[in-house]
Amino acid sequence: MSTTERPRILVVGGGYVGMYAARRILKKMRYGEATVTVVDPRSYMTYQPFLPEAAAGSISPRHVVVPLRRVLPKAEVLTGRVTAVDQDRKVATVAPLVGDAYELPFDYLVVALGAVSRTFPIPGLAENGIGMKGVEEAIGLRNHVLEQLDKADSTNDEEVRRRALTFVFVGGGFAGAETIGEVEDMARDAAKYYTSVRREDMRFILVDAADKILPEVGPELGRWGLEHLKKRGVEVYLSTSMESCVDGHVVLKNGLEVDSDTIVWTAGVKPNPALARYGLPLGPRGHVDTEATLQVKGTDHIWAAGDNAQVPDLAARAAGNENAWCPPNAQHALRQAKVLGDNVIAGLRGFPQTEYRHANKGAVAGLGLRKGVAMIAVGKRVKIRLRGRLAWYMHRGYHGLAVPTWNRKIRVFADWTLALFLKREVVSLGAVQNPREEFYEAAAPVSAAARESGDARPKARAS
Repeated sequence: MSTTERPRILVVGGGYVGMYAARRILKKMRYGEATVTVVDPRSYMTYQPFLPEAAAGSISPRHVVVPLRRVLPKAEVLTGRVTAVDQDRKVATVAPLVGDAYELPFDYLVVALGAVSRTFPIPGLAENGIGMKGVEEAIGLRNHVLEQLDKADSTNDEEVRRRALTFVFVGGGFAGAETIGEVEDMARDAAKYYTSVRREDMRFILVDAADKILPEVGPELGRWGLEHLKKRGVEVYLSTSMESCVDGHVVLKNGLEVDSDTIVWTAGVKPNPALARYGLPLGPRGHVDTEATLQVKGTDHIWAAGDNAQVPDLAARAAGNENAWCPPNAQHALRQAKVLGDNVIAGLRGFPQTEYRHANKGAVAGLGLRKGVAMIAVGKRVKIRLRGRLAWYMHRGYHGLAVPTWNRKIRVFADWTLALFLKREVVSLGAVQNPREEFYEAAAPVSAAARESGDARPKARAS
């Protein structure tokens, strides 16, 4: 850590807002003007819009993440968590990955913790659910789905087979619809290489408590997306919810009951619960309450943006919606990060703050290879709605250009270009989740009882 007497700008969170804000600050800052410190439990930023494609194998998981130390070479990057903030003393408590927690003084604070999966106390969900907030979960989902096909192809037990080939997705927003679209596409391709597994044997179920899916792209495209998924054999149950999934037995509120080894939870997000320990003013849903300048209300040295912030949407309010807040998406996060970075520098130099104002430019969503929807805003009243292949090109073009750093842009477009000429990889690497298992079985000592019985297998490890 820095031992200089320069003011410290502490950025809590290395996600989309945290990384881009730190880059902006470093770019605008004069040499030696301040020390920028970024604290995050991971040493990389994840571009979450690409997680469904990573789960489907369309993009290498390594190309979905951006190493913070490479992108921010002039910043201090600490791998750990900020567990508490003392605003009076201007001190943050940092808990590193190993070792004791310590205090870190700061002069300016940027809160960019992002969001976590919004869950409910549903019996069995914590034990059986799979989230889609991180690249680790995307890799795990891909390996898991392919393992289920392996399992179904290798058994004569119809109950095991039916359970393995039933896939339940909860949540019909961007994350849920895109993930089920991409995974269904991958499973359809993978089935070509199995002798006893066909797409008709699989059961894909999408559940949402709302009466529509993809609300971000509007009702017309949402209805098209719904019909498109149904034509592909996806069962969609709207205006219902999951009541329990104990031991993989899924019970829906509408009475449907199925057994499944794959339960994917994408039913929205909520602000990081750690915010409650920072002593900041929070809105009714747990977001940090900010001014239009992204300054936390009641402070002049703390800023917040992105999924963990409640930011007034000035463009929507000017159009008549007086209680509008910026939605938690990548479009706003990127632009908020730039304004936030500029305002931190302005605050450091004693200059006035700039208000954040951005009119929604539309939304794009991919539902598998060459399938998607797109809503593009042209001016204040004109909206162009696209669906199918052209919308899919818009989806890839927008996110391909939006992913941070030219290094990652080139790698992502290279993945897509190779996919035009090469078949999709459908191999499961499930063993990476327990990489030492095989070595342990070879190296672990054999118990005396096993030796006497002639069973040379090592003792099982305690879980």
